[in-house]
Amino acid sequence: MMKTSEKTPRRFIPISEFRDVHKKVSEAEAPRNVAFDCGWGRLVFANTFTDSHELVHSICQERKGKRDIALYIHDPQVALSLAPQELFLDPSHTLRLWLSNYEEAGLPPRGFTVRPIQTRRDIQEANRIYKAHNMVQIPVSFAMKHKDSPHLVFRVVEDNRSGKILAMVQGVDHTEAFGDPNNGSSLWSLAVDPHAEHPGIGEALVRNVAEYFRQCGRSFMDLSVIHDNEQAMALYEKLGFEVARLFFIKKKNPINEKLFIGSLPESNLNPYARIIINEARRRGIGVHVLDEKAGYFSLTFGGRTLICRESLSELTSSIAMSLCADKAVTRRFLNRQGLPTPDQIPAGSAKKNREFLNRHGDIVVKPADGEQGAGITIKPADEAELKAAIDKAQRVSDHVLLEEFVEGIDLRIIVINFEVVAAAVRHPAQVIGDGRSTVKQLTMKQSRRRAAATGGEAKIPLDAETEQCIRDAGYAFDSVPESGTVIPVRKTANLHTGGTIFDVTADLNPKLAEAAVAAAKAIHIPVVGFDFMVPTVNGEQFKIIEANERPGLANHEPQPTAERFIDLLFPQTRIDTHEGPAHPTTFS
Repeated sequence: MMKTSEKTPRRFIPISEFRDVHKKVSEAEAPRNVAFDCGWGRLVFANTFTDSHELVHSICQERKGKRDIALYIHDPQVALSLAPQELFLDPSHTLRLWLSNYEEAGLPPRGFTVRPIQTRRDIQEANRIYKAHNMVQIPVSFAMKHKDSPHLVFRVVEDNRSGKILAMVQGVDHTEAFGDPNNGSSLWSLAVDPHAEHPGIGEALVRNVAEYFRQCGRSFMDLSVIHDNEQAMALYEKLGFEVARLFFIKKKNPINEKLFIGSLPESNLNPYARIIINEARRRGIGVHVLDEKAGYFSLTFGGRTLICRESLSELTSSIAMSLCADKAVTRRFLNRQGLPTPDQIPAGSAKKNREFLNRHGDIVVKPADGEQGAGITIKPADEAELKAAIDKAQRVSDHVLLEEFVEGIDLRIIVINFEVVAAAVRHPAQVIGDGRSTVKQLTMKQSRRRAAATGGEAKIPLDAETEQCIRDAGYAFDSVPESGTVIPVRKTANLHTGGTIFDVTADLNPKLAEAAVAAAKAIHIPVVGFDFMVPTVNGEQFKIIEANERPGLANHEPQPTAERFIDLLFPQTRIDTHEGPAHPTTFS
């Protein structure tokens, strides 16, 4: 059951008002049996159906790989009774915004622009975001065909600095689509890049579409939100949406499975385990959670069982794992193969440490066998800071390394079965000023966004390192930076401390890919993530910083990391993912 705030109880649209607005539509008023194609699936307008059997038949005609939604159903129990094994009542709320009551925002978006889709790249980037959220993608050809149509509204968010697409939403004008006598509209498929750093992206998209439909003279805009998404509910209520007593019916399919089968054993596992389990289930591989807290699970197919901890499996030997775990040993193995790494020594006497610091100027202090960025200090400025950094690293590991700091881009390359599957650039956490909030408030907001986008895996610590990083940029926690000011809040790009990641697989220089494969072979490991420092991802220069024997595959969507991992474990289950041409539309 959804929790509601005692301070601000939700206002429900009265049943009488709902019935007045969504009366059954007669043949004289609008076309009968409307099923409107949105690309990701159809909107089946139940109030245009006069026969429940015809309605159920239409819902059951859902195409493979799509997600149809039947909305404005007066008697959902009747429809469900006609096909109880195929249909279910969606556990989502319908929210309605009366456009005559809508109030525009006081300030325009900062740092990004909301605009209509223009190119195929816009849709391709939007589909990347949809895949990251496990949402149905929209065929590029469909979107381009309808990008200027009066009944389908596509909006994307573009970053003003990088030009990257950060989010997309779709609106449907019911009046333009089928002559809706209720003069309505609706909003669908809102998704924001999990690594987007700007605040207010979702709100800006909703406002843009609402203002468009208000300008078109529509009476209201509806949207659907899952019942337990409190963060989204709070945003929509802030914008003036009310909870409407309207119901959706959907067809039981793999996409909707989590909505009708209840909580699965793996539902509390982190995203790095779930992405693998989801791919395994898709192929009919048996899953058994062994230890939820630590992320251990077993996969069984054809009489063979393998135990995994996220992307670490029994196929990774203890020797390969120990080679990755000790960064000094990793470096020696890579150097023997002629692969460049930073200069490095074990922390020793104060004199030896000082000499290394003086020789390189900028260094990194790290535990020899740490992970997830724990205990790392970047660029200690003097002997006092160096000693404090060593003490910090020793709290993680008895063995501490001093390493030459390498300028450049932080590049993570994923190698599975000695093939490069994904490459991504990682950026340290940063915040963008809005002219109103303190650096501390901006950091806390960004941390909440990163946590929500990663299932709680990524958070920005409000610790001494964060405070020092902010101080080095010329600010303090209580500073209020000007709008658009970018302030780094962490020095390391580790995702667990709020870093962001951007896919660059298509731009990766073949020489870097070859080096990653050679490194995987050098340490005899079938699944690994290498951290490279490079001047550019399309150049040939590099140094390998370290290897991770349990890389987070979920960080690299839309690249097929989970697919290639399951291919490695159970090659007989490999699936050709080519889907072929889309089916013809039902109503457009």
